Amino acid sequence: MDAETADDIAPLQVTPMQSSIKIRTQALCFYYHHKQVLHDISVQLPANKITAITGPSGSGKSTFLMILNRLWEEIAGCSISGNVTVELEGHLQDINDKALPARVLRRKVGMVFQQPNPLPMSIFKNIAFPLYLTHITNKKHVKDAVEGALRQVHIWDEVKDRLNDDGRLLSGGQQQRLCLARALVLSPEVLLLDEPTSSLDPEASAAIEELLLSLKSQCTLIMVSHYQDQIQRIADLRFEVRDGRFLCPDAGCN
Repeated sequence: MDAETADDIAPLQVTPMQSSIKIRTQALCFYYHHKQVLHDISVQLPANKITAITGPSGSGKSTFLMILNRLWEEIAGCSISGNVTVELEGHLQDINDKALPARVLRRKVGMVFQQPNPLPMSIFKNIAFPLYLTHITNKKHVKDAVEGALRQVHIWDEVKDRLNDDGRLLSGGQQQRLCLARALVLSPEVLLLDEPTSSLDPEASAAIEELLLSLKSQCTLIMVSHYQDQIQRIADLRFEVRDGRFLCPDAGCN
């Protein structure tokens, strides 16, 4: 990593962490124009665990994920109140601190969407793209990082001989693993997943679930899912969202 990149991700306005809690929200509210979507969310999400968020459509589950990496800022008419802090690089940071650019936050808090969204470029460039955005251009570093990410999601052997093929030509399950590899290539500390298996067949879904379990050793996973059997299989903690309010069938609410 070059000096410019290293400086770019230096901790900002930090406070030493004293617990294994990765994310805290306090009195968090979210508004779309004049409509309140989330109401007074105060939760603690543990590090190196899979936290599942479930609830009916339109209840605010995906909105909560978008708050955690500030993707909501890309939508006109949105606003928030309350506080969100995340432990990054060993220190607690206010993610809405103006000194923390969204692009820097998103390197540490990655996201994988419900529908696989490979970029209109080769398999190799799909994974390398985030590296180029962070000014990492050393060819060996990029090559090694791409291979490592593809191996991590157990797709390297399937694509190693066609890295120059269009990523959009992969099967649905392969595309979802490609998108996971793209999110993982920058070694995020938090991975947000919005219904990551909803478009997949049972075999591909099982492969993704196994992969998510293996990732807990290196990052914290926050997953939106409406599959109760999936939540039972892989989640360590579960929240239910109803009408923009978090219900707490498990521990985790203040």
